[in-house]
Amino acid sequence: MDEPLLRRLDADEEVRRFGRSAVLRRAAADYLRRARAKRIAEAYRLGYGKDKGLGEEFAGWQDEGSWPAK
Repeated sequence: MDEPLLRRLDADEEVRRFGRSAVLRRAAADYLRRARAKRIAEAYRLGYGKDKGLGEEFAGWQDEGSWPAK
């Protein structure tokens, strides 16, 4: 990290209270959690997106099932 960024970070109240390493660990963990959620959401979008259907293997089966009566 560059020195100006480190100075700004070190001036922060939370960093002074908990320490730079703790705040950076939490920031890294948050980043990785968001990145994973984004990858999962993208996989769902690609797999179940508009007009994707269930693929050739299951073609026609959508008409075979029925919903239970209420």
